[in-house]
Amino acid sequence: MLVRSKAPLRLGFAGGGSDVSPYSDLYGGAILNATINMFAYATIEPADNGLIVLNAIDRGEQVILAAEHSLDTAGELSLLKGVYNRVVKELASPPLSCVLTTYVDAPPGSGLGSSSTLVVAVLGAFAAWLRLPLGEYDLAHLAWEIERKDLGMVGGKQDQYAATFGGFNFMEFSADDKVIVNPLRIKQDSLNELEFNLLLYYTGTSRLSSSIIENQARNVAQKDAKGLEATHKLKEQATMMKEAILKGRFDEIGEILSYGWRFKKEMAIGITNPLLDEIYETAIRAGATGGKISGAGGGGFMMFYCPGNSRYNVIQSLQRFGGEFRRFKFEPNGNQSWIL
Repeated sequence: MLVRSKAPLRLGFAGGGSDVSPYSDLYGGAILNATINMFAYATIEPADNGLIVLNAIDRGEQVILAAEHSLDTAGELSLLKGVYNRVVKELASPPLSCVLTTYVDAPPGSGLGSSSTLVVAVLGAFAAWLRLPLGEYDLAHLAWEIERKDLGMVGGKQDQYAATFGGFNFMEFSADDKVIVNPLRIKQDSLNELEFNLLLYYTGTSRLSSSIIENQARNVAQKDAKGLEATHKLKEQATMMKEAILKGRFDEIGEILSYGWRFKKEMAIGITNPLLDEIYETAIRAGATGGKISGAGGGGFMMFYCPGNSRYNVIQSLQRFGGEFRRFKFEPNGNQSWIL
């Protein structure tokens, strides 16, 4: 028997950072994001040899351990160990012997939510294998708890919910870990236009998002006026972006992205650097009307809005930086699991 699962990565259009505690607990957060056809994959092969084998093909890492009630999460592949521990502890009492193999279409630190998406995919595979009665909200919240509480990894809440639900969503975050996912009904013509005008560019650098997010959280906790006001503006940006996309006001999208980028840089130290600023300004001079860094910042993917046929000029202008351009399509489905 083989159990497979895949979950989509996401693009954050607006509101990024307002889903991070303590901001979301104190003021409420709002984010607009959309999943794309880049995925995290997980395959489980049940075994009866008393071992658990963890294979991360894209990272070239393998860990072989005795299948016990709790694995030591230190060292390599802590995310996979964390999912296993929670499943065994709460959802299936005996230790589980299996081979777990994973692959992600984007590198760690890319800003597309790859770590959280991987947790969702692995958890989805275990849920299918063990026939666990997890709804979408249950799966997303459990994935969030594994990362943030069990493993102590700092971050927001949007990635787990995007990977689980899929599609275009306006998400609202409030105290007590409350999340409401509002799917958006967007016409296919609008989706086609967005795909045509959006340019996804990998800078060739990754970053450790945790230090940036810790700075953001510290600024909110200490009521740093500049960082706090910037986060308020980004939350407003999510509503602005939602209305522009739903009403087909494509000429406003680049301006709204530019508005968000201006305030994003004020949230914390490390979100941008001279290289990212130069890439951004080069894209704007070449015809893009706005853009942003994906995720917490500091590296990874950047996204630019290139109206008309300006994307081709932007591509030419960014060639000198040595990054990669990624074609993508929006993915309407969230986590999917199946058994062979």
